[in-house]
Amino acid sequence: MTAVQRSSPRAMQPARRRATTGKQTAPAPAPHPLRELARRMGRLALAAALGAALSGWLQRTALPDSWTEPIRAAGAASGPIAPLFTPEVQRWAGDIARWAAAYQLDPNLLATVMQIESCGDPDIASSAGAQGLFQVMPFHFTQGETMTDPETNARRGASFLAWCMDYAGHNSYMAMACYNGGPSVVHRDFMSWAAETRRYYVWGGTIYNDARDGRPASDSLNTWLAAGGAGLCAIARQQVY
Repeated sequence: MTAVQRSSPRAMQPARRRATTGKQTAPAPAPHPLRELARRMGRLALAAALGAALSGWLQRTALPDSWTEPIRAAGAASGPIAPLFTPEVQRWAGDIARWAAAYQLDPNLLATVMQIESCGDPDIASSAGAQGLFQVMPFHFTQGETMTDPETNARRGASFLAWCMDYAGHNSYMAMACYNGGPSVVHRDFMSWAAETRRYYVWGGTIYNDARDGRPASDSLNTWLAAGGAGLCAIARQQVY
């Protein structure tokens, strides 16, 4: 598969990979070492819990025979997001619909990415440097942009997600894998992906399918929350409310 014509140097980078070249914006002040250590340990525990829960969930869940089959090709959609998303994400529903329309995305797809990435916390940052509502890496921004500004962050995140949708042949599962792990995963075997990207593919794809169906609740989302996602949402509640 060849890249689409609207690709750009920033678009060809994975959403969460650390930048290695180019001039970067001024870094934020370094956090207290003990506080940073505790935060990183918490993230490792969350990743381990999600991985264990995903392993058991996969044994009980029928997934597509072909990892590259466009099961539910996402297109533009209008209206509010599905009711299954957590309150921390629901508060952004109007903005999500507006941002999605600007990039011809299904609002439920963009809401799914926000749910997994930040649970609606506009100020969250990862240890790898990903920023804001959609956990966008610094190299996606231009000089002088405020990376955690919701409008700026959404514009950069939605632009890259739309690019991934085109690159992945409008396969929503593969588009989310591209968003997390970079375009190269689209052409590689599933088991060669990073564990985080495999989790992202399954959690994101199944939550999004439930949202597209307009379901009031999602077993996949509930399992993700129980496995540790609820902790992310608790942080978002403290930041937003």
